[in-house]
Amino acid sequence: MSTAAPEPVVLTARREGTLVITLNRPGSRNAVDQALAGAVDTALTLLENDPALEVGILTGAGGHFCSGMDLKAFPEEGVPRIADRGLAGLTRAHRSKPVIAAVEGAAVAGGFELALACDLITAADTAFFALPEVARGLIASEGGAIRLPSRLPHHRAMEMLLTASRLPAADGFRYGLVNRLTGEGEALDAAIALAERVRANCPQAVRITRQVVTDTQGLDDRTAFTVQDPLTAPVFHTSSAAEGALAFCEKRPPAWTP
Repeated sequence: MSTAAPEPVVLTARREGTLVITLNRPGSRNAVDQALAGAVDTALTLLENDPALEVGILTGAGGHFCSGMDLKAFPEEGVPRIADRGLAGLTRAHRSKPVIAAVEGAAVAGGFELALACDLITAADTAFFALPEVARGLIASEGGAIRLPSRLPHHRAMEMLLTASRLPAADGFRYGLVNRLTGEGEALDAAIALAERVRANCPQAVRITRQVVTDTQGLDDRTAFTVQDPLTAPVFHTSSAAEGALAFCEKRPPAWTP
């Protein structure tokens, strides 16, 4: 009598140039253990290395995004970081392609930190975010304490970090943390639509723009331009730049090359 193989802890699906990465431990609200972390890292490596893929979407199965680190596995496994790339290979990773978080239900603790590490966020109006680490004797050390104060008004961010309070997705949208607010069950569709809007643009220009934003965070203007200019100057001499200008003049969609 054969036994059915267990479902993968992470599912991947290609939608043209977009890779949808689904956390698939619904029984634990997609809590991150070492197995799930490694599988997410593998999917993100595929996204980074495959020239046919331009945008990633991270979402969760079973009506929730992610409940963070698996506290049951923590005593034996520790924090499920992958090398120098952080939680699930995402929170500290140096990557070039945009990733969109599609959030349903809970995005809490490390799950919220995964969303904060993404470039764009779509969320259902029933979703919520939280960083409850201080209530567990822990620290939001995978980007929560670093990134949240620049994404929300300072005192609202500090309230979340110091009291473990929740932020409803509707408030996140009002503050600009969430790009698209949807009905329940529609966050992934909104993320796919947003990915298509990103993919309509020049892939190289998208990657370099993202790199400029990442590499100049926290720098003064003079230093930021010094960092930016070597990255952007070559772009103005590419075939893509010429095609973009020609397509504009000819009033047609551009035909980008990877």
